[in-house]
Amino acid sequence: MKRTLILAAALALAVPFSAAAHKAWLRPSQTVLAGADPWITVDAAVSNDLFYFNHVPIRLDNLVITAPDGSSVQPQNPATGKYRSVFDVQLKQQGTYRIAVVSEGLFASWEEDGKPKRWRGNAQTFATEVPKDAKNLQVSQSVGRNETFVTNGSPNETALKPSGKGIELLPLTHPNDLFAGEPAKFRVLVDGKPASGLEFEIVRGETRYRNAQDEIKATTDAAGEFSVTWPEAGMYWLETSSQDAKTSVPQAKQRRLSYVATLEVLPQ
Repeated sequence: MKRTLILAAALALAVPFSAAAHKAWLRPSQTVLAGADPWITVDAAVSNDLFYFNHVPIRLDNLVITAPDGSSVQPQNPATGKYRSVFDVQLKQQGTYRIAVVSEGLFASWEEDGKPKRWRGNAQTFATEVPKDAKNLQVSQSVGRNETFVTNGSPNETALKPSGKGIELLPLTHPNDLFAGEPAKFRVLVDGKPASGLEFEIVRGETRYRNAQDEIKATTDAAGEFSVTWPEAGMYWLETSSQDAKTSVPQAKQRRLSYVATLEVLPQ
């Protein structure tokens, strides 16, 4: 027993600190399919180990599914449990679907009767729920996107069109045409414009069964582009974030931007 505890402690020290950080993700059951009317199931969670639901679920209130023709698709059989949310998508159209949880909100803090007060909400409720004369008011804005891509039959690019808000990934290599040992190239946009200097962390799943993250680091160049050569097949998690002062609410002085994607890399 004592030897087991010592071994466990040694393994814990061998794992980088970042491995313990919570990661939010969407994981589809498949990303490349072919058929007249196939289905997929998507797990949505925040976890310590990549693609194992062991912390909290991602809520589906802000789920947006874009079909190959650019129209919106409703999820089927959505449910949220203790550790994950889950939903099905019926792929009626041929082409590429974009499945994303898109969030935008405000966070405020102030003093009231000598006590700290905190509030979360959106621009619509801010005016009515936060006192106009709040003392020491601090407001920040957040814009986030967490997404994955699925293709039925031949891929297309209609659903990949950026919205022009926050951080977005514009794939120069199609996100459902990724193979181990081959390079893939992406352009990163902030509010629709190429963004340089954004640092990406790229991690292959199954971190539960290895002692190192084995993360890949990439930084966007002057054209907002980066490339990665996938070391092996598997599901990969990509993440970046930044902040600026380009808020859409006058009271907010800071805007925090985040982006996450789950991509499947197939064997050659």
